[in-house]
Amino acid sequence: MPPIRTLLALLASVASSLVMSQAQAAATLKPYRSDAELGAALDRWQQAAQALGRQRTRAGAAMKLSMAPPAPAAPAAAETSAAPAAAAQDSQAEKQRAEPGAGESITNVQTAGVDEGGIVKRAGDHLIILRRGRLFTVRVGGDQLRPVAMTDAFAPGSDPRGAWYDELLVSGRTVVVVGYSYARGGTEIGLFELGDDGSLDYRATHHLRSFDYYSARNYASRLVGRQLIFYSPTVLQPWGQPWAQMMPAQRRWGGQALPGDFERILPATKVFRSDDDFDPGQALALHTVTRCDLGSHPGDNKLDCESSAVLGPVGRVFYVSQGSVYVWTQAWRRVTGAEGERPDTMVSSAAVFRLPLDGAMPTGLKTAGVPTDQLSFLEDGQGHLNVLLREQGSGEGMWGADRSRGRTALLRVPLSAFGDGSSAAQREHYRRLPGPTHAALQNRFVGDWLLWGAGQQAWATRYAADTGAQSLNPGHAVERIEALGEHALLVGNDGHELNFSAVRLARGGAHIAGRHSQAGARQGESRSHGFFYRSTGADEGLLGLPIVATEANRHSGSADGRQAAPASVVVLRQRSLSFTALGELQARPGRRLDDRCKASCVDWYGNARPIFLGTRVLALMGYELVEGRLLTGFLGESIEERRRVNFTPRPAAQWSNRPTPFE
Repeated sequence: MPPIRTLLALLASVASSLVMSQAQAAATLKPYRSDAELGAALDRWQQAAQALGRQRTRAGAAMKLSMAPPAPAAPAAAETSAAPAAAAQDSQAEKQRAEPGAGESITNVQTAGVDEGGIVKRAGDHLIILRRGRLFTVRVGGDQLRPVAMTDAFAPGSDPRGAWYDELLVSGRTVVVVGYSYARGGTEIGLFELGDDGSLDYRATHHLRSFDYYSARNYASRLVGRQLIFYSPTVLQPWGQPWAQMMPAQRRWGGQALPGDFERILPATKVFRSDDDFDPGQALALHTVTRCDLGSHPGDNKLDCESSAVLGPVGRVFYVSQGSVYVWTQAWRRVTGAEGERPDTMVSSAAVFRLPLDGAMPTGLKTAGVPTDQLSFLEDGQGHLNVLLREQGSGEGMWGADRSRGRTALLRVPLSAFGDGSSAAQREHYRRLPGPTHAALQNRFVGDWLLWGAGQQAWATRYAADTGAQSLNPGHAVERIEALGEHALLVGNDGHELNFSAVRLARGGAHIAGRHSQAGARQGESRSHGFFYRSTGADEGLLGLPIVATEANRHSGSADGRQAAPASVVVLRQRSLSFTALGELQARPGRRLDDRCKASCVDWYGNARPIFLGTRVLALMGYELVEGRLLTGFLGESIEERRRVNFTPRPAAQWSNRPTPFE
């Protein structure tokens, strides 16, 4: 028989384990237990919000909900009865107001191993390009540059009007097109199969009931292995559709978009929240993360999806690490001393939620401030979440990231601090940083460093060490921050010159190194995917960026969605952070052919990319692919045009006797 002390120690150990298990189980967000419980909570909020609205109306002030207007009447049932289309129509209107008329990765991603939806991908011997509602393949294997196939990016027989096809992902032979349909009320996922010969066969289309995901800086879709990951908001309004008709759901396209075909993929038991009360003066949003399994066989037409969501304020920024999706929610409301008085105080409420990709329970943490965009985040290898924050902002939806303002701080918080959402990040988790108060930021984590800047000023700090921030004075505007291997790059204009300034990040600190100035030019693409860097050896590499002449339309490319192709892609060599200008691959000027565009006829995600394939250098500019040849001569290294192809779609009558529908 064991000694009594041994038994007591064993019992104490078991009790301690039980307490720890209970604590761990409690340290997660609480889901709703049923639709009845979720409905009761939303009904209470809706009734309070409606009462507040009537009170404000009587006082002569119109109720203004943050971020989204009241939903209009539902469209015809043959299209959709879901409220997502209502908010989507408003987003589309905002877009239209700005409108004037499997190989190595070629995408400038934020996190290694997490691919992001883009407009061009490499799959073995082929490039796949998404443009203006169509998919194209161009063979690049075997030292070729040959257009092969073209197909619509939407389902055969479907009406593509009112739809935007924005993002492309490739896993093996499976090609995924991600879009948003205002007519059908949600995210549209098209599945295609890539043949050995570059052909594209349509397989299936699936719809996810959601609101518009558009962000001028972020991308809605990610790919980790064979798992598709989508973020989408669902905005709930006091005067809008019943919540049960708006819950995220999935349907497979069968020739008609009938609301009854939707099958709900977000049960109440996967809707989480913190202990904060819902503000009746603010709209609510289901911040939904949907994971879809592409299946193990390329020919699968099924798409098994499941969703989790956090319920909170509408303002949001989201970030995807290798293991989790983070959603930062934030809202502002005015507080008055008495009814009818002029508002004099702004009160902020913010929280960050962590939704693990392995299906584990979500966790949350109360916070302060708001990130600018997804590049404000880093989940590091030391078990911390790092986020660069501003005092004010409404999230990244549409062009929201450009409106962040206020003082700057770094939040560095251990992942173990995340729990049931009732606790808050502590004062010691925040570090005040210098920065402008009235300008939108650019920011990026590079190695052990965080860099941020605006105007003609930038700063750098080691995010894991409280060593202070170093001021960087590049002598030009800071309009882009990128990684150059272990170092960094600042890009921006100084008058009519586009400048590239290397930043050496070393043990002794951060400082400006080499610089290149491109006369008479400015960036032709504002999104992160417009830039690409490829290492070609120890402390050297190639970089490319689309540019336009300063006297041309300054918004060409993706800055406001216009479709004019940038004039060229500039290619630079860097060695030990000193730049050599190799030259430009230029678009061919001249009359633009009518491509008979039927859908997604504005390049909201841009239309130009530098592409490095091994030792080959290519530039995608609109419907042109231009390949350059690297030369080394008496005067040094340069690039010249080797060949080009134009894959503009031609009317059928003009190419019916040709092998491919290209010029």
